[in-house]
Amino acid sequence: MSYFPLFMTMKARPALVIGGDELAARKVRLLEKASARIHVMAVEMCCELQEKAEAGKITWLKDQVPYVISKEYAFVVSATGVDKLDREISEKARISNVPVNVVDRPELSDFIFPAIIDRSPVMVAVSSGGTAPVLARRIRAQIETLLPTNIGRLADLSEKFRSAVKALFPTERQRRVFWERYFDGEAASNFLAGNEDDAQEKLMTAVNDASNGKIGEGRVLLVGAGPGDPDLLTMRAFRALQNADLIVTDRLVDDRILDLARRDAERLYVGKEKGKHTVHQSLINRVIASAAQKGQTVVRLKGGDPFIFGRGGEEMAYLEDKGISVEIVPGITAATGAAAAANIPLTHRDFASSVSFITGHVKDGGEEPDWDHLASSRQTLVFYMGIDNAGRISGKLMQAGLSADMPAAIIENATRPNQRVIKGSLAGLDPMVLANNIQSPALLVIGEVTRFAKTDFNKFITNNEESSAASKAAV
Repeated sequence: MSYFPLFMTMKARPALVIGGDELAARKVRLLEKASARIHVMAVEMCCELQEKAEAGKITWLKDQVPYVISKEYAFVVSATGVDKLDREISEKARISNVPVNVVDRPELSDFIFPAIIDRSPVMVAVSSGGTAPVLARRIRAQIETLLPTNIGRLADLSEKFRSAVKALFPTERQRRVFWERYFDGEAASNFLAGNEDDAQEKLMTAVNDASNGKIGEGRVLLVGAGPGDPDLLTMRAFRALQNADLIVTDRLVDDRILDLARRDAERLYVGKEKGKHTVHQSLINRVIASAAQKGQTVVRLKGGDPFIFGRGGEEMAYLEDKGISVEIVPGITAATGAAAAANIPLTHRDFASSVSFITGHVKDGGEEPDWDHLASSRQTLVFYMGIDNAGRISGKLMQAGLSADMPAAIIENATRPNQRVIKGSLAGLDPMVLANNIQSPALLVIGEVTRFAKTDFNKFITNNEESSAASKAAV
């Protein structure tokens, strides 16, 4: 992040605004709401600021122009609108080690003013980092419509009972459970609907009932994080992340999704990566079960969908065998997410009437897919975890009769900013992987429908004879 978001008390603290026109007046109005001690430094002031000075609401430092910046100020705002003066003020403030904001000049500023939703004491600040103030204001307007006007009073009511709750429930977790039940319950809903007396009475009753802080039985939620883009996370998955005490996450889960989780939730990384030490599945099972048995809400977060090559079925069976409650939160699986991102229809009436999801972990001597069926049927084939075996997969399919010229595509980092889509032929799969240094997560998609794929760049393998020989060598 370019700016660190911070809420700072300004009550009775001195702040300096330099400038006397409407631009300065806007900042003064904002600082008044924070009960700051406002000094305005200007040769002349607009009528609004003059009236405030006469009423004793602000202090006019007319005699300190040209711009004496004392170290006593919490910060200084330059609202002159004159480039030379703004630069001079910014330099003087920094020399005095006083944070400075130059209005509409982020390059001269140490901090910026966000767009604010004020439901005091509930505050929401929205910032574009100074790049698009109008966009920040539009976002603020959208949030304004979502927040009840009296949500601040609900926070005030909670503050009155905070000491009592702390005395009754000694641990932080018990207190969190109490407040979550209250804010999710009927009393808070009634308060926001206007029945504030009823809500206060119910809160008083709840505070006197020690059972309201009782930690219930633990549970595990197997949550699909989708293919990568946070916008594809389901609302149910988002709520799970917000309620988690422990998040056990895989390597393929995008960091932007983890950013949506509750900040104080414990996180445990158990990603599996080729060639590196990984956490064994049996240990993952035991860790999840142990946390749930201690009463924690555990989110087992998996890329894609937990029941599509995510070993969710194994984890569910293990947990249920120990009597632990398990909830499944499905996600957009990698195949559908990647295909959509690449503009590939997995089924199409002219080219494919079915689609098969196949694991790419195919080894000699192990359980094999039905290659004859996969090669003979009119369908789309999607191979998960098949990058390392691309040559073997293409060779087996060609050996079973699928044309070497069958269109194919590789989708790497689907739905993410660094997504790549590479088109070619079945025979060219392995050379495509090698030539483009394809890394996991990536899917192999084979079938006529890949003709529809849109690529960021095309790396077609034109020498089918060479490609076919390379693929057959892997069989």
